[in-house]
Amino acid sequence: METLNRLKPYLRPYWKQALIAPLLMVVEVVCDLLLPRLLQTIVDQGVATQDIALVVRTGLLMLVVTGIGAVGGIGCTIFAVRASMNFGADLRSAVYRKVQTLSFGNLDRIGTAELVTRLTNDVNQVQEMLLMALRILVRSPLLVVGSLIMAVVTSPTLSLVLVVLMPLLLAMVVVVIKRAFPLYMRVQERLDRVNTVIQENLSGVRVVKAFVRGAHEQRRFRTANENLTDTSIQAMQLSMVTMPFMLLAINFGIVAVIWFGGIEVIQGSMTAGGIIAFVNYLRQALMSLMMVSMLMMRISRSQASAQRVVGVLTSQPEVQDRPDARTGFVPQGRVAFENVSFSYEDGEPILRDVSFVAEPGQTVALLGATGSGKSSLVGLLPRFYDVDSGRVTVDGVDIRDLSQAELRHSVGMAFQESVLFSGTIYDNIRQGRDDASQSEIVAAAQAAQAHAFIEALPDGYETQLGQRGVNLSGGQKQRLAIARALVRKPRILILDDSTSAVDVETESRIQDALSDLMKDRTSIIVAQRISTVLKADKILVLEGGRVVAEGTHQELMASSPIYREIYESQLGSGAAANEVPHDDQH
Repeated sequence: METLNRLKPYLRPYWKQALIAPLLMVVEVVCDLLLPRLLQTIVDQGVATQDIALVVRTGLLMLVVTGIGAVGGIGCTIFAVRASMNFGADLRSAVYRKVQTLSFGNLDRIGTAELVTRLTNDVNQVQEMLLMALRILVRSPLLVVGSLIMAVVTSPTLSLVLVVLMPLLLAMVVVVIKRAFPLYMRVQERLDRVNTVIQENLSGVRVVKAFVRGAHEQRRFRTANENLTDTSIQAMQLSMVTMPFMLLAINFGIVAVIWFGGIEVIQGSMTAGGIIAFVNYLRQALMSLMMVSMLMMRISRSQASAQRVVGVLTSQPEVQDRPDARTGFVPQGRVAFENVSFSYEDGEPILRDVSFVAEPGQTVALLGATGSGKSSLVGLLPRFYDVDSGRVTVDGVDIRDLSQAELRHSVGMAFQESVLFSGTIYDNIRQGRDDASQSEIVAAAQAAQAHAFIEALPDGYETQLGQRGVNLSGGQKQRLAIARALVRKPRILILDDSTSAVDVETESRIQDALSDLMKDRTSIIVAQRISTVLKADKILVLEGGRVVAEGTHQELMASSPIYREIYESQLGSGAAANEVPHDDQH
């Protein structure tokens, strides 16, 4: 229960509903316990003596008691639903807020599909467990205890039947619960896998169709789905197999009570109404115990989900602000990497001893083959990850001494993968800065060469985008991502291969439009195309996570065989080695 106890703070705001619900359930339980005794009165004192008036009075009293119990049960349900639903909503919000604070390393390790499962299925499991706990977990144990007491009061002799049955049923419940928990944990893990396959398939549906991989994806899903089904069947079989045995035990107990009770009636030591009342109390006790066992297995499943939810809530971001982190920092834009090395999850180093300086107003370009570490390098500047060794500074200040929020407010970034959100184009660009005016958004779009195609859309800047901007081309999405970075007016601008999907002519226009904007800010450009980096103040050539060459275009053409090979492979060997090609040569 330790895991469930850690979720108590999310129930605390609704403690009144959570308290009233069990109290109302106590009313229903008391009424349920009175009914067999009233039935005994009707049989022994009304029917046996043919007292019709007593039968009517007691029958009406039973109806009143039943009505009071129904009011208690309905009231319990209302307050239990309110408490559990609000609890679930707050818990889901808390997990969502926690996810927003996690570092890229945490998110890489947990995985998107697994987070979706924890936010939906796992939270729902815990929420349903609370709802049942406020109703059944109160009702069933009280009925077990109350029915046992009333059964003993009714007939101490027949109560020996319960002495035999109860330990057997309790032992069965304990064994089943111990086996159920690991099975339900595996069910949730298999559900993660199913969600992962679904997410990958839907997000990559164009690749699947383009390469005719539908059959392969169906096999992947079938395997994951069958594994989930097999494990779920095991868990459900384990929980359901107990029901027939418990029903058998209940029926055996009823037969035993009627057998031995009948003998006592014949001997005159017990009444027929007493047998009827005892059978009802026996049935209530054993049926309630069966419900407790079923509920405990649901709690076992919820415990598995609760562990996974708590796992997110207690996760510590790998990148954290220091207690004395500086705020109010307004950088001039001098960026320095000093002997920086970096790796993911203690794997092979991605960056090795990287050092360079970008002065305020300079444009530094990163060039290299896929996997050379370019994107990893620029991801260190806004502290998506922390360096393994060395340091990254802005204006001479180690970025680990700065507040992450302050640092990232000073950095504008257009990612290699242009991620857009459902909503209008206006809203997507404004994500760069909430208080951006319409004129600032238009200016950013014009600089990113996006204004023309936006205006050509039926609703212009109010055009609604589909999920991930599916109704735009790759180049259009990249230009909106650049506009989003520019509207931030950052001191440091990072363009991570952000023009790879646009044609060379459009890229040239974007560069021309950005040239004036870049004069006032430090710009770091990651590129695959040589034409993107020709005008940079400094070009870094990366290979195997190291800077193997550094300089201007002319300097590198003269000194770096790797750079010269890239240049000639893309632009041809006929271009002059010591000149930057003019715009019409891009």
